Amino acid sequence: MSLLVVIVILALGFDFLNGFHDAANSIATVVSTKVLTPAVAVAWAALFNFLSFLIFGPKVAAMVGKGVVDPHFMTLTAVACGLVGAIIIDILTWIWGLPTSSSHALVGGLLGVALVKGGPSAIIASGFYKILLFIIVSPVLGLVLAFIISLTIENMARRSHPYKMDKLFRKLQFVSSAAFSLGHGGSDAQKTMGIIWMALLVSNTLPANAPLPYWVVIACQIAMGLGTLFGGWRIVKTMGQRITKLRPFEGFCAEMAGSVTLYATILFGIPVSTTHTITGAIIGVGARKRFSAVRWGVTLNIVWAWVLTIPISALVAATCYWVCSLF
Repeated sequence: MSLLVVIVILALGFDFLNGFHDAANSIATVVSTKVLTPAVAVAWAALFNFLSFLIFGPKVAAMVGKGVVDPHFMTLTAVACGLVGAIIIDILTWIWGLPTSSSHALVGGLLGVALVKGGPSAIIASGFYKILLFIIVSPVLGLVLAFIISLTIENMARRSHPYKMDKLFRKLQFVSSAAFSLGHGGSDAQKTMGIIWMALLVSNTLPANAPLPYWVVIACQIAMGLGTLFGGWRIVKTMGQRITKLRPFEGFCAEMAGSVTLYATILFGIPVSTTHTITGAIIGVGARKRFSAVRWGVTLNIVWAWVLTIPISALVAATCYWVCSLF
């Protein structure tokens, strides 16, 4: 079996794990508000994760495949080690129940091997700095939008009967959950597409100016959808219950704020974390009720996990590449 085939299998395995790990992003709010059962919620999310390839172009895939690490410095072994680093971090954070970013684990893995192999010149600074910036921007934007949306709707519906509002937003959460799942598929699955695209370029299987092959798009969307279908329940509990208590109205506002943020970043080809985005949105709807409604101790642990994801996955991937280079 060629190394390129191994990389494609590893990449699709990571994509499955990404969907499994990040299922909480798409379903935590709709499950915690008891609008959908967990089984129905993951099936709903998996469907829209898969359908996202019909809507979004490959801008995020191009950024990951060509805009963070210079492909000229990469080899198939380096790409494989970057994937291994990301997979190890994803498994560990799933075991610990931490909603960290699979996307940033992947970026960290690529950065680690690129630095070992080519030094700082192997890093495309503009792409890397953009990703670092949006570690802060995406959750803050999600938080602000969720706060504004929830406050606006609450003021508009102030005289409405609570039972009728609850019933309405239980229906609307079908729409908001689907919208966020589309964004998740359009953002996260594309990052794995970018890795396979990079491997095809590095191995000279594709010419430098070749477009993203359609089979890569389909394979990644299927892997992401299947991963979401299996779900990551440990992280669902953290996202949907431990940060703040959610009602259908608040779940809808958080998902819509997250969706708007994701669609905007996909449009500009910025690989952000869906985990960071929806976490910020959930904090936003919690903070609207009152500052103490958010469990800030849990939130601080999550933020620390965000900060450490890239450097730790980079270290794991770099160590893996160093070991491989000894043989």
